[in-house]
Amino acid sequence: MSCSHVGNLVGNDVLSLSDNIPPWRRDELAWSFPLDLKTQQIFFEFCLISEKACNQVKWLLCNTSYELESSACNLNPKLLPVGPLLNASNCKSTGNFSSFLCEDTSCLSWLNEKPVASVVYVSFGSLAVFSQHQLDELALGLELSGRPFLWVVRSDLANGSQAEYPNGFVERVAGIGKIVEWAPQEKVLSHPSVACFLSHCGWNSTLEGLSRGVRFLCWPYFADQFYNQKYICDKWKIGLRIDIDENGIRTRHEIKTKIEMLLSNDDLKANTAELKEMVEESVEGGSSFKNFGYFTDHLKQ
Repeated sequence: MSCSHVGNLVGNDVLSLSDNIPPWRRDELAWSFPLDLKTQQIFFEFCLISEKACNQVKWLLCNTSYELESSACNLNPKLLPVGPLLNASNCKSTGNFSSFLCEDTSCLSWLNEKPVASVVYVSFGSLAVFSQHQLDELALGLELSGRPFLWVVRSDLANGSQAEYPNGFVERVAGIGKIVEWAPQEKVLSHPSVACFLSHCGWNSTLEGLSRGVRFLCWPYFADQFYNQKYICDKWKIGLRIDIDENGIRTRHEIKTKIEMLLSNDDLKANTAELKEMVEESVEGGSSFKNFGYFTDHLKQ
């Protein structure tokens, strides 16, 4: 929004664009990488390039809907929300051509065997990496929850290397856990057995989850993911944060506690159902559908 609207500092390093938009802290800005200044510089320069490009175009087509982010859309008249852009529910394709990795579809059969709204789906996208210690805590937190879980573990998830599991973990969770290297995410999130999405809060994953009426456990990694978490937890109220301890670790007990809190919260469940309906209305003949038609009509002129 910065190409048309300058925010206000409202506190100690807190930036607000509008009373109806969650504020940013300095460490939540898209380019903030305090422990990696080289990466921070690359992201900051990219943001500057994007800023200049925004000022030179007539429209900015955005993968969102007006109903989801009306206050943000109102700040910039160039914004044309045309989302969420997802695979059609009646798509006949057997694959997902947007996937970077080979999908393990065996998880769908596994989900078929689980009770409705029982499974914790865990995926951090294609870029996030973690220390082995943090992965151990996540594994043990899932085990402590006692709930069925589907966990996407890329081959490079442990700081670029193959993840290892706590001693005896795989054997102990064999009856409730399923681990795959990559999953057909939209199909997983559409499955009635899935209760919640433990997510890095990437925007595509956020749209896929809320469009399917799935609640979120938020574990952002970098860039816009911290801000997406704010919308999920503070604006839309469809999820909970998994907080770090004094050592920067999300502990097994915090993970277990937040899973239990999320799945016992009827208000979050109701908010999620309401948001799902709102998004559906924006696509099927709604605001995003009309905006996209307006754009394509202009191209024909």
